[in-house]
Amino acid sequence: MTSRKIVKTDAEWRAQLSDIEFQVLREAATERPWTGELLEEKRSGTFTCRACGAELFRSDTKFDSHCGWPSFFDPQDSEAVTLHEDLSHGMVRTEVRCAACESHLGHVFPDAPQTPTGDRYCINSVSLGFTEDAATSAPTPAEFGASDGDL
Repeated sequence: MTSRKIVKTDAEWRAQLSDIEFQVLREAATERPWTGELLEEKRSGTFTCRACGAELFRSDTKFDSHCGWPSFFDPQDSEAVTLHEDLSHGMVRTEVRCAACESHLGHVFPDAPQTPTGDRYCINSVSLGFTEDAATSAPTPAEFGASDGDL
């Protein structure tokens, strides 16, 4: 992970992000459960920060926690995210932010005993981008219209 810090004004973030992306990433809102486009993502790849593109989570750490948001048991590396105490809404939680741009991603909870770490990084789908691994996304010869005799 690089130690690059991305700093932009609210106006710059607003120009780059959709309304819901800005609300979640920059104002720490939460998307409605079960609505995120990456909730059911099962391909092999890397989940990135929607705001800055930093690599955050690998697909092999994603699991179905049945909570309505994509869940991971570990970030890609220890410097990919930062953790902050969150006392909002009358609760004590641990907020997860992108280390590169400080965008709000979601929260982490120590309630996943079925995982190797015991942690559940509950992340807003709208906070994430996804890049499929090249090896799994490469077209096969058949997809190019080649027959066995052409190979």
